[in-house]
Amino acid sequence: MPTYGVIDLGSNSIRLVVYEVRDDRLAAYTSRDFKSLINDKVMAGLSAYVEDGAFTPAGIEKAAGVLRGHVKRARYFGCKKLEVFATAVVRNASNCAEAAAAIEEACGLGVNVLSARDEAHLGFVGATCERAIERGTLVDIGGGSTELTRIDGGCDFDNASMGQGSLSSFASHVRAILPTADEMGAIACELRERLAALPRPEAYRAPALYGVGGSVRAAAKMLAQAAGGIPRPKTMTAGEIRAILEWCRNDPDAFAHTALKASAERVHTLVPGCVIILALFEALGAERLEVCKYGVREGYLIERMLLPR
Repeated sequence: MPTYGVIDLGSNSIRLVVYEVRDDRLAAYTSRDFKSLINDKVMAGLSAYVEDGAFTPAGIEKAAGVLRGHVKRARYFGCKKLEVFATAVVRNASNCAEAAAAIEEACGLGVNVLSARDEAHLGFVGATCERAIERGTLVDIGGGSTELTRIDGGCDFDNASMGQGSLSSFASHVRAILPTADEMGAIACELRERLAALPRPEAYRAPALYGVGGSVRAAAKMLAQAAGGIPRPKTMTAGEIRAILEWCRNDPDAFAHTALKASAERVHTLVPGCVIILALFEALGAERLEVCKYGVREGYLIERMLLPR
């Protein structure tokens, strides 16, 4: 069976996933048509390499170094195609085109910079390859941005991106590792302001949110760890997210120890991500958040690599 490699160059991590595809000649794909052989993540923290809005030479070398390592691993699997896509950390840089070209030259692979609309749409494609979603709002909280997609009748509309994610919130508002109550409030305030600035913020109001991305998964891991290591929940409520934040405020030491067990590499972005989740719950009037297994990477695999022929 053919293999395909996808490298996701994000604000927080750079991840290589190699998929084995059952048949790459199909007219449509679901999650049953492929499986991941490796899922290799490097926490590169690329958003820290943005200065005065520009992606720095050090950031370019950091990204290229990680990509070169991923390329070596991918070659072992004999990938029919290997592609790199970049999201907010490159897209929002003032020197986006120059940075992408420099990374390409340094690692020998093309870098496809996704637009905000494309990123949101591909998240929808990935989320719905596993399940049908008739109505709701898809939420993708990354390191440098948060994407919202309105779903109605099983189709995606009003794909939008807000330039605030878990890592950028940490960098902008948090002085130590865990945010104080005031810092949490500042993160939530920024999110509400960005949401209100969207052309039609009311379009995203829905009883159900569907979450993709590392911040949503980290929150689910934290809930599972706090409950004694039970399996990660597939659904979360505003009350559960609120309890995580209250625990952080009231007993930060015990919270930090549990967070390290749940998701050590995200201990600094876990709480900012949860603040964003809760702010979305409250602003959009949602009752629950369904945790989706697949997201942008699988959407990219399907729409950008398998279907174009």
